[in-house]
Amino acid sequence: MNLDIFHREAFEGRHNGPQESDIAAMLQTIGVDSLDKLIDLTIPSNIRLNNKLDIPEALSELQFLSDFKKLMSENKVFKTYIGQGYYNCQVPTVIQRNILENPGWYTAYTPYQAEIAQGRLEMLINFQTVISELTGMEIANASLLDEGTAAAEAMSMFHALRKGAKKNAEKFFISDTCFPQTIEVVKTRAHFAGFELEIGDWTQKDLSDPDLYGILLQYPDGNGELHDYKNFIASAKECEVNVCVASDLMSLVLFTPPGEMGADAVIGSSQRFGVPMGYGGPHAGFFATREAFKRNIPGRIIGVSVDAQGDPAYRMALQTREQHIRREKATSNICTAQVLLAVMSAAYAVYHGPEGLKTIAGRIHGLAKLLEKELLKSGFKQLNSDYFDTLRIPVDTAVQKEIKARALAKEVNFRYENGFISISLDETTRPEDLSEILEIFNNKSSEIDRKSNIKLDSALARKSTFLQEEVFKLYQSEHEMLRYLKRLENKDLSLTHSMISLGSCTMKLNATTEMIPVTWPEVSNLHPFAPIEQTSGYQAMFKNLENWLCEITGFEAVSLQPNSGAQGEYTGLAVIAAYHASRNESHRNVALIPSSAHGTNPASAVMAGMKVVIVKCDDHGNIDVDDLKSKAEANSKNLAALMVTYPSTHGVFEEAITEICEIIHQHGGQVYMDGANMNAQVGLTSPGRIGADVCHLNLHKTFCIPHGGGGPGMGPIGVAKQLVPFLPGHSIISTGGEKGISAVNSAPWGSASILPISYAYISLMGPKGLTNATRIAILNANYIRSVLENDYKILYLGKNGMSAHEMIVDLREFKHYNIEAEDIAKRLMDYGFHAPTMSFPVAGTIMIEPTESETKQELDRFCEAMLQIRNEIREVVEGKADKEDNVLKNAPHSAKVICADEWKHSYSREKAAYPVPYIKEQKFWPSVSRIDNAYGDRNLVCTCAPIESYAVTEMTE
Repeated sequence: MNLDIFHREAFEGRHNGPQESDIAAMLQTIGVDSLDKLIDLTIPSNIRLNNKLDIPEALSELQFLSDFKKLMSENKVFKTYIGQGYYNCQVPTVIQRNILENPGWYTAYTPYQAEIAQGRLEMLINFQTVISELTGMEIANASLLDEGTAAAEAMSMFHALRKGAKKNAEKFFISDTCFPQTIEVVKTRAHFAGFELEIGDWTQKDLSDPDLYGILLQYPDGNGELHDYKNFIASAKECEVNVCVASDLMSLVLFTPPGEMGADAVIGSSQRFGVPMGYGGPHAGFFATREAFKRNIPGRIIGVSVDAQGDPAYRMALQTREQHIRREKATSNICTAQVLLAVMSAAYAVYHGPEGLKTIAGRIHGLAKLLEKELLKSGFKQLNSDYFDTLRIPVDTAVQKEIKARALAKEVNFRYENGFISISLDETTRPEDLSEILEIFNNKSSEIDRKSNIKLDSALARKSTFLQEEVFKLYQSEHEMLRYLKRLENKDLSLTHSMISLGSCTMKLNATTEMIPVTWPEVSNLHPFAPIEQTSGYQAMFKNLENWLCEITGFEAVSLQPNSGAQGEYTGLAVIAAYHASRNESHRNVALIPSSAHGTNPASAVMAGMKVVIVKCDDHGNIDVDDLKSKAEANSKNLAALMVTYPSTHGVFEEAITEICEIIHQHGGQVYMDGANMNAQVGLTSPGRIGADVCHLNLHKTFCIPHGGGGPGMGPIGVAKQLVPFLPGHSIISTGGEKGISAVNSAPWGSASILPISYAYISLMGPKGLTNATRIAILNANYIRSVLENDYKILYLGKNGMSAHEMIVDLREFKHYNIEAEDIAKRLMDYGFHAPTMSFPVAGTIMIEPTESETKQELDRFCEAMLQIRNEIREVVEGKADKEDNVLKNAPHSAKVICADEWKHSYSREKAAYPVPYIKEQKFWPSVSRIDNAYGDRNLVCTCAPIESYAVTEMTE
């Protein structure tokens, strides 16, 4: 045996599932003799790339971690008191290890199939309870992207709620003491939506203004001051003006919540509830409002319903994905929540309980009071009369310069404004830190008075109780918390169990090596507004990642700011609108969108101030080129953009794509490409090569950031040369184009701390590995198609009979026999699989995308399940099984159902639970049976209560 002492294991072989022998067998099943031939038959030759990607060669996992550690160690993690919506916190290690670093939590998908997502849904109910009770509001959603975008959503919601004398009001007022990044994000949304925005002193605002429909305040305000808004809000209500209050969640533990002051909505960030700053994200923004607005609240709401047995069960309630229902009439394009981060914040509240939270908040406030006392002794002034954690100290220019120099020498960051220094304390602050701060201010060794008697003496001190439900009282010991988290994890199906074959969602390997840097202190503990010179590691990573993404997309520049795919859509269209405006063509406001497009596309277009014109698709699922020409010509003077997904939403590489782009350009428009299906392009073609002008990239799909149970996500955009000047900037940290639109998110680089995942993926795969990943994704999809096509109808195929990286399976013919797509989706749970994408883009179908990470063994297991389900359908069609009482209509079968004393079904328990032999080796049990969604919407419950209160004895209206 010869020993290869120079061997270095390639990560590509770990990421891509099929081995060489498997590939040969799969190609034989498909009926082609080589992988090259398959790609030639699948992707049109006129859009193929001629050269390999110009990015660095692949690193080994060990080498990557070593190199990346050195790079990120260039960041300087100072002790930070900047505040401004971002704070150091202590992530309980039981939560860090068992949620944030646990693939059982971070590789799960959005909980659309609720029966196999009860763990996440329970924790999101906990989150909604925390938000509702701390804010004093009646209902909360299950998180938004960040505080700034939550404020923008409040502005849009209030606009949609206008009625009576205010029906045509267009003015939204923002207090000038709101955080500057929040003001900027709202300003961006208002500009493109066409709302009038006024920024000023809230104490001087004329509430009788007939054009005024909504107001945004901050509590504590951006300077750290607490205000009693009760009378102001009451006056606003008399004038039919809705008021939103942006609030600090930790402060509400001690101080009167805005809901008790009469607020109509309360928004903010739950970051300081156990989520690292991460140089800006990801964090769970929160949104709470009055129950009267439950049909207008943006994003997802988790509610309680019952399953087929009458037992309580959680699911997404009401609109859940408003943009898919209302499309071009939607007021919001929200698709991604921040589930993983909301789960962490909820777990933080569960772990500490109300008394623990009071202790933490009390210590923060007490230290701030003590620091104020000591600074006053030293001759400094402090301007905030009522505050939670922030002191505002007036200083002249010379003194500020001296203090800043001493602070930097001690690796300390304060917030510096013209004539002021602000200090925001947090959970990690200790008494000895106060001595250091005093030393910096006094330029001499200083000690605090440790015998000081500190009291909460504010007139705004909170009197109401909160979080009295049992879940917030049981898990203060780590052992019990660990068991609770494990119980919830065990209820959820994730990539740790089986493939999740969701078309358009690309649930692929999230490799451990890619995930490891996320929790490094030099990655997770930086404040997003830290001086840029302290973040050189991040800046180098951003530059490299942007360059690599430019090479992959064929574009000139990339913005990393958008922190979800839908946010990338909105940003891309806003950039296009700014480009047209710069050419004195602001009248260009028509977006052409194919009828097959994701629902976020038309919703994003509306948010960017555009009018939507729908373009037909032909019988093969392709864009109807004649209809496109007709509508482009009809709207030629006003054409702003075409939104197109490629490969198409139907899973096909459309042959006419370059012609389609040319048509739009001929009429003065720009081509926006939805990057949802980028996993079928990388290394083989590119948006720039095809002719697009802008494309968003779902880093939580193609580039391996995990879905996190429904978020986090990242949606950076790449743009052609003419659009580069308009990339989004930021008012606090300089970034973006020279004529950039204002910020679309609170942080300059969005959810920066998860960008290392995509950086690692590209570094580990290299040019060859990335290209091979695309080839294998196409191979895996066509293999499944070939295995299933004799038993199921495949709806759309390319010119040569191939699928792209996904396919649509048409189930509509079974409807005549009372079998729906939902029945097949639920039955797959009994086989241990999450359903493919259901009824999109065509009702009554499922869309399957296997990704390159799945092995032939796993693909075969999935295909066996699908073929066995087809046999079960035949039994119904042939009359061998009852149309109502069969394994499909009653799926999924929970352990409780299978083990019931009485079995009334016409089929056996074994058939229900173990339809194929492999399931007996490792059975994933859905924790509830099929959920009654209608019951949950009729009886909306969105917060914690004793679980027995949800149960029903009779299934009635």
